[in-house]
Amino acid sequence: MSEYFWKKKRILVTGGYGFLGKFVITRLRGFSDIDEIIIFHSKDFDLRREAEVKKLFEFYGKINIVIHLAGDVGGISYNKSFPGAIFYNNLMMNTLMMEYCRLNGVKKFVGIGTVCSYPKFAQVPFKEECLWDGYPEETNAPYGLAKKMMLVQGQAYRQQFGFNAVHLLMINLYGPGDNFDPDNSHVISGLIRKFHEAKIKGTEKVILWGTGNPTREFLYVEDAAEAIILATEKYNKPDPVNIGCGREISIKDLAYLIAELTDFHGEIAWDSTKPDGQPRRCLDTNRAQQEFGFKAKTDLRTGLIKTIAWYERSLQEAGK
Repeated sequence: MSEYFWKKKRILVTGGYGFLGKFVITRLRGFSDIDEIIIFHSKDFDLRREAEVKKLFEFYGKINIVIHLAGDVGGISYNKSFPGAIFYNNLMMNTLMMEYCRLNGVKKFVGIGTVCSYPKFAQVPFKEECLWDGYPEETNAPYGLAKKMMLVQGQAYRQQFGFNAVHLLMINLYGPGDNFDPDNSHVISGLIRKFHEAKIKGTEKVILWGTGNPTREFLYVEDAAEAIILATEKYNKPDPVNIGCGREISIKDLAYLIAELTDFHGEIAWDSTKPDGQPRRCLDTNRAQQEFGFKAKTDLRTGLIKTIAWYERSLQEAGK
């Protein structure tokens, strides 16, 4: 890390109060010479509305770097229920933010994309050059394609305007502070909540979606924040970069691991009438290591133990 790079910079982070955003902000606050870190609530500026984005830049004035984390995202159930809203909200936020960064002289735009942009049957591990080899998995497509257009916009702006936009393809995240809402949580937080509640209530069986056969890759949120900081400082090319750990686990094995770590000893059953989603997900992470030295540090078991401890502590503090 270079303190000099961050010296006297004014950095705006969209989604700075979100799950990933809080960890990115913590990392940024470790650089003593940053001039200002700007974060705001969505109720203050609605990034889906052009007038609001215009007002945002008028209010804060000169900004050197924008790290764009804001997004409308959830798990497979949320994706199936709100595909139109997910597509519209993400497309508008991404497009308007990048355009107003360009218009206001922002020197660097760091866009956070998603593994959901990859084709449903991409060759594993997913390599960045295979991003356009097919259509995304159907339940993820509205979200993945909206994010993919941010990559296209950034490359087009670089070509025509010399605008420095970079695009990071983020794998599934987990960690302390994740969203544990049963209606729109992701798989790890959803499983932790299910098994914890089953243990507390003495439930003998937990029923999970799908077959358990698909594989997923998971990145601990602190590692993801580290990758974003490194890319912001060191990466300035048009090509997208995978951000992950490069290791996959089946949903079935993940479920048994989380059951063990939450001390649930009942039966795990699978509802195969529910969708599995994409068959496999695992990233080739060589480009991130070669271009800006990122390699994930936290193994899955360690990260899960920390996440479960945080969740159980947060329930105790809330009196639940």
